Amino acid sequence: MNGRARQDAIVRSLRRSGSATIKGLAEEVGASRSTILRDIAALRDEGFVIDTEQGRGGGVSMDTRSVQTAARLTVTEVFALVISVASMQAAGQLPFSRLADAGLAKIEKTLPPDKLRDLRRLLECLYVGPLAPEVDVSDITVSDPALLSAFEDAFLNRNYLRFHYSDARGVRSEREVEPQAMLVLPPLWYLVAWDPERQDFRHFRMDRITTPKVVAGSTFRKRHVMFGDGVHRVRYA
Repeated sequence: MNGRARQDAIVRSLRRSGSATIKGLAEEVGASRSTILRDIAALRDEGFVIDTEQGRGGGVSMDTRSVQTAARLTVTEVFALVISVASMQAAGQLPFSRLADAGLAKIEKTLPPDKLRDLRRLLECLYVGPLAPEVDVSDITVSDPALLSAFEDAFLNRNYLRFHYSDARGVRSEREVEPQAMLVLPPLWYLVAWDPERQDFRHFRMDRITTPKVVAGSTFRKRHVMFGDGVHRVRYA
């Protein structure tokens, strides 16, 4: 059990019973006494009110009304939230837009400085705009869940991205490109990349990309991408 799962298990156990012993928690999550004490310290830092008593067994109690004040979301998870909100805003389907923006801003402020820096670098690559009415969206499928984590590595480290792609005619090919931007034209999402083989920019529909893989050790320079009217960069916080 990793640290996050172990700490979640400790909170669940204390919420159910209100109190426990260090020994009992250690046996429940399969960890040592010292590890449990470190986990409790970390949970306190996150806002949980947890008391411990010295002595044999080491009593532990938690105020069940206390809540976690520090979000434990990853950069990719927050980025996914931003993309989702931006997509709904661009489509005019988010009635409480200002509240959503304010909520995202609060989430961002809970991130450690290094993660916040990474998130803002990712946001610099994110653009939204309206989809032309003549574009066919009848064949939209579910995007590969591995895409966002692969994009995070590729965009932050400026690594080439290799993947399989099926075009509008169903022809499959393997591509190795320089990821330059993400473009959201609801309900479609695109990877905008420089294709070295074709010496030009290409727009790849994300639901047609499969088996994405970051090419380690390969780097490229950031290029200026031109977008049409109505497309703008997403900004939060």
